[in-house]
Amino acid sequence: SKVTKLCDLGPDDTVTSVSWTQRGTHLAVGTSVGEVQIWDAAKCQTTRTMGGHQARVGTLCWSGHTLSSGSRDASIIHRDARSPQHIFTRLEGHAGEVCGLKWAPHGVQLASGGNDNMLNVWDERRLTSAVPMYTFNHHKAAVKALAWSPWQKHVLASGGGTADCMIRFWNTSSGQFINAVDTHSQVCALQWSQHDKELVSSHGYCHNQLILWKYPSMVKVAEL
Repeated sequence: SKVTKLCDLGPDDTVTSVSWTQRGTHLAVGTSVGEVQIWDAAKCQTTRTMGGHQARVGTLCWSGHTLSSGSRDASIIHRDARSPQHIFTRLEGHAGEVCGLKWAPHGVQLASGGNDNMLNVWDERRLTSAVPMYTFNHHKAAVKALAWSPWQKHVLASGGGTADCMIRFWNTSSGQFINAVDTHSQVCALQWSQHDKELVSSHGYCHNQLILWKYPSMVKVAEL
């Protein structure tokens, strides 16, 4: 029951995103002025501060030593946290703020969602081309909620904002749309179960609820 204050950015900056490394000992922190900081949680001190973005960093995601950051400047930056020259790729496949980022469990594909209502899927092996492997425009609102299935390779779930309210499923191996369900509420986040074929969604306007779904039937198990 102990609370530890890790960082305080002062009166001129705010924390806009956080993401643990996969080993859970260091925390990446995105800020409103466009910086990405690495914090040692055990020592409660910063180990690195990195620039590169021109606006707030609203989403962060790790894949091994690669830290990806999405910003209101509409760009995605891939960084090697071990390298002095940390930036190794900049992707500009969105016309609005990048508000969702999620690496697949196998670490080859990256999904990005934007306030431009677009969902992009990037292939790590083709990052130098700076062109998405797939671009999907099915959502009618910002795509913030993203989740890769942990037990079915290449299955991606995405959720749309208030003007959309849809959860959509994609096969990112073939680029095919699989299925969709209308949740009647803004989709804020998605999380697959590690052990069962179930998915939980969290929502904002207008019901502010949590829904547990069976997959692939998308029958509601519970609504909280």
